[in-house]
Amino acid sequence: MMDYGMERPGDNKDELGLPKKQKQETKSTSIVVWKWIFFIFIAVYFVISAYRVPILIKLGEYLIVEHKPEKADLIVCLGGEDAVKTLAAIDLYNKRLAPYIFRGKEQDPDGFNHLKKKIKDYPSSFDLFMQAVKGSGIPEQVILSSEDRVGSTIDEARLVRRVALERGVKSLIIVTSLIHSRRAWMTFKKVFENDDVKIISLPSHYQLFDPKDWWEKRRYTKEVIIEYQKLIYYKIAYLI
Repeated sequence: MMDYGMERPGDNKDELGLPKKQKQETKSTSIVVWKWIFFIFIAVYFVISAYRVPILIKLGEYLIVEHKPEKADLIVCLGGEDAVKTLAAIDLYNKRLAPYIFRGKEQDPDGFNHLKKKIKDYPSSFDLFMQAVKGSGIPEQVILSSEDRVGSTIDEARLVRRVALERGVKSLIIVTSLIHSRRAWMTFKKVFENDDVKIISLPSHYQLFDPKDWWEKRRYTKEVIIEYQKLIYYKIAYLI
């Protein structure tokens, strides 16, 4: 005779087929996990709020690599932000820290060729660099360059390496902006890693970037964010 008072195997399961006790334990575990996530989020928020300024200052300071000035065989003026870098390169040459300045020629921006057709003597960034150098009384023959065009820091480093090895350069000074100096220095160190060439970073202080308040200026906030994106990309793509 069937005992209708006995519990059948399916009586303790929910509509999903899970044992009711197991479902309750899963729900309880999920609540605990979310409580911990919420607690960690609140803790991180208060830490960042309390130490926001020191953290931001460290983020700004990290981007800057500046060595003690010393004599080298070549000054390398990187492209971009022409006034900032050109002025610093001129100063270093006038201080006799190196007998030559290298400046690569950048890839022409979109529309540049059309503009050149309309305005014959419209200057490129390299032309503006040469005007500034000659206007400062530096002889044209001390400027080194190449007809190869560069479009990135890694391109510039590889081009400079080729020129440096051809000329027997044993030390070079990198001139770039403050914000760009760490990535530039790390890139050159990577490219020259198997060569006996000393890399000295002397970024330009004509860039008015201050690690103590950069987040208060929209321009530098944008530049710092973009530079960290590029730094992460270079670490992954080129293992700098």
